[in-house]
Formats: sequence, C-alpha cells, structure tokens
Amino acid sequence: MKRILTAVAALGLAGVLAACGGGGGDKGATSANSGAATIQVGSVYEPQNLDNTAGGGQGVTEALNGNVYEGLFKLTDAGAVEPLLAQSQKVSDDGLTYTFTLKPGVKFHSGKALTSADVKASIERVTAENSKSARKSNLEVVKTITTPDDATVVVQLKQRSISFVYNLSYVWVVNSQAKDLTTTEDGTGPYKLGDWKRGSTLSLTKFDGYWGTPAKNAGVVFHYYTDATALNNALLTNAVDVVTSEQSPDALAQFDSNKSYKVNNGKSTTKLLLAFNDKVAPFNKVEVRQAISSAIDDKKLLNSIWGDYGTPIGSMVPPSDPWYEDLTSVNAYDPAVAKQKLAAAGLPNGFSFTLDTPNYDPHPTAATFIKSELAKVGITVNIHTITPDEWYSKVYQKRDFQATLQEHVNDRDVVWYGNPDFYWGYSNPQVTKEIDQAEQAKTTDEQTALLKKANKTIAEEAASDWLYLYPQIVVASSKLSGYPVNGLNAQFYAYDIVKN
Repeated sequence: MKRILTAVAALGLAGVLAACGGGGGDKGATSANSGAATIQVGSVYEPQNLDNTAGGGQGVTEALNGNVYEGLFKLTDAGAVEPLLAQSQKVSDDGLTYTFTLKPGVKFHSGKALTSADVKASIERVTAENSKSARKSNLEVVKTITTPDDATVVVQLKQRSISFVYNLSYVWVVNSQAKDLTTTEDGTGPYKLGDWKRGSTLSLTKFDGYWGTPAKNAGVVFHYYTDATALNNALLTNAVDVVTSEQSPDALAQFDSNKSYKVNNGKSTTKLLLAFNDKVAPFNKVEVRQAISSAIDDKKLLNSIWGDYGTPIGSMVPPSDPWYEDLTSVNAYDPAVAKQKLAAAGLPNGFSFTLDTPNYDPHPTAATFIKSELAKVGITVNIHTITPDEWYSKVYQKRDFQATLQEHVNDRDVVWYGNPDFYWGYSNPQVTKEIDQAEQAKTTDEQTALLKKANKTIAEEAASDWLYLYPQIVVASSKLSGYPVNGLNAQFYAYDIVKN
C-alpha cells in the first residue's frame, strides 16, 4: 500500500502550513446557468493566515493569488509572465530603471482606487525586515521606488536584473491603507473574501466592481481536509467539484475508470529535498554529500509513495524551468560508489547524524526510508521529528541542524544556491558568480546558459539530494472546465472555471 499523504508543507523558506481538517460549509448554487454556479474546491492546503508576507503558506497562495490579489504581472499556469495591473512598462538602456504605468479604473474591494502609492507599499512589504515572502531576497535588488503621479511607478535597481519583472509577479498589490491582512483582505482581484471557517471552508465571492473580465462563476468555496480518503469521498459524492492536488495515488483508479471524472497529470514544481547543512561537518565535505546521494534509491522511494506518478529529478531545476537539463545520472544510486566516496572523505566506517524531519507526510515515510538506505553503507541516521513551526525556527531561521527534509514549491528557485547565507549553507564562489551574472544577463539565452552551468556544478557537488519531483494531479468532475492543471507555485486560478 503506497503512502497516503494527508498534509502538506508550505514554502520551506516562507513559513509552514499545517492543513486543518474538515470539509463542510454550504454547498453553493448550481443552476443551469454556469455563470451562477459556485465552484466547490477540495484541498488539503488551508492557509495558516491570509498574508503571504507573514507565513500564510501554500494554502494562502492557492486560494488568494490571482483570485483575490493581483500583481503588476501574472505568472500563467503555463509559466509565462504577462502584464496584469501594469498597463505598460519602459526599461532604461542600462536596465536599471523600470517605469510602470498602471491600468486605469482599477479599484480595491473596499472601493479605494488603485494608485502608485499602493504598488510602492506592496513591494516594500515584501522586502521588509520581518517579511517571510519567498521572493524577498530576489527583490533586494530594488534601490528606490518613486511615484511621480498616481498612475506611475518608477523603480531604480542596484544592478541589472533580468528576472525583475518575473519576480514582480509574486508581489500582491494590496491597499496600502489596509489593516490586519492576516485575517482580512483588500485586493483588486475578481473575487473578494467571503467567510473563512477555520478548519472547514474558505469562500470567495464574485466582485461586481472588478476592473477586468468578470469571473465566469458566482464564486468559489475551498473545502479543507486532512484525510485523503475523506477528500476523495467528497468528490465521489459531489460535495466538491475538483481536487486541487490529489493526495492518494492508490485512489486514482476509481476516477480513471469513471466517465464522471477526469484525472489531469499536470506539471509540478514541488521538489522533495534532503537538504544538508553544508557549513557543518561532515556535510562540508563534497564527498560525504555525494556518498549520501549515491546511497539512496530515489526511484524506489518515489515509487513507494506515488507509484507511477511523480518524476525523478537530479537537481533543483524542474522540467518546466527554461534551464532544465536531465541530471539524474549525476550521483546516481550506487551503494558501492557511496562507500568509495565515504572512504575518500576519511570516513570508511561511516558516521552518524540527526535528520530533522517535519511531522507531516511524506516526510516521516521518506526519513524512515533514508535511514534504512544509509544504514547499508554504514551511516546511522537519528530521526528527530519536529513541527512545522519548529522547522521554521530551528532550521530556517537559526540554521541549527545537520540535515533536514523539506518541500520547495517554487519554480526558478535554483538561484538560492547562489546565496551562501541561505539556510542550507551551500557556498561555491564560482556558482555564486555565475548566478549573479545570469541575473545581470542582457538576454534570456545568456541567462539560460549560465544557469545550466551553475546548476550542473550544484548537482555534481550534491549541494542537496533532490529526492523527487512531486506529481501535480488535479481530479475534477467531467462537468467542469477551465480549471488550471499545473499548479505552478501552488496557485489555483478559479475565475475561468465553468460548471455545465
């Protein structure tokens, strides 16, 4: 029996999420007019709070990104970056000055008109000292933000940043006058927040004053579950119309063989990492990290949890990133090589270490598997199970760990290996230089070539062990159309969903 996942991590660097149980709330209207239907969504990703700069986690992104909040730019489900609240942009010849003109007639849900001051304040929320945003470090390139008039934002950068517009797609534009955004909202999106019944449901209602194309449905209700069987039963009994991310691979057969449902195998960006603290012994030795990577049968682990779903991955770069290369042959499974590497590191008899393991699936299962695999080459693993809050404090903030397990959901996040101060402590001056050069590249071809080079070194030096890439399985009623299937960065755009 393959392991059933019952909870999920938030962004490893942006706080953590503990999915709350439930499933309930009022079933929305489902009239023959698809525009009058309320879409019922099943998920295990309940937000921790509603602020994506305050550790709201994966659930807040899924429910609110693009639905309640919008940015100057939008990352589509296919991974392209498109203008949203930005009417136009101009970039100076030296690539250091960006001038954005805002779309006219945009209002927040409170009725306040969008101005450049709101955009400035929203970027500054992401880069603030206490921010837990996933893109905080990427936007530290911002030098100054000025607002010459209500419709114009001018951003001066410290240095050229080819990813600047892409990173802006992560910045939610929020009413600068709004208060307590952990429990309330004031965005510009096609939906406004309805009721949030913690542990049960979160509802979004259609915003009649939306500046753009209105949502094609009357609203959305997210139903939250901690049990995969209960989630699937909700779909089978029509309590929900779609499951954003299927957590029980063993249960898929009942949907595959039923014409009332459609199983969509999308493109995931979520990597399960065995992250070493590369600054502490013995993980400061490349040979030790290589030995561990070669000692673990990643394919067997993936199959034990996901069966035929999911993808082996040899680096931090998923296939949907422009600089992807198949590096699964690097430090591939080979216990004999693992023993040779340990001997080369001066540890022919192995060693012992503590593995800090989040207490939600699949981490305990993966930790037990890793312990068994490493024992075969003489390495003793002491599993230390911790809560999500403990992980964030102990591992991410204090760097008080030897090795840990964690999920990273973002695309284009290999660049964090260029930061020696990131929690895993990987430091290679040449890699840092190449990643910096890639960010300052004048063309995407130049950027891609440099990131491929850096990524290959990162993989060869086993900066981490990338265990596998999660599948992204969306299961929906066959009556539904217009829902996203890839879930890049955990987003789930609901406004095009139609129920026939």
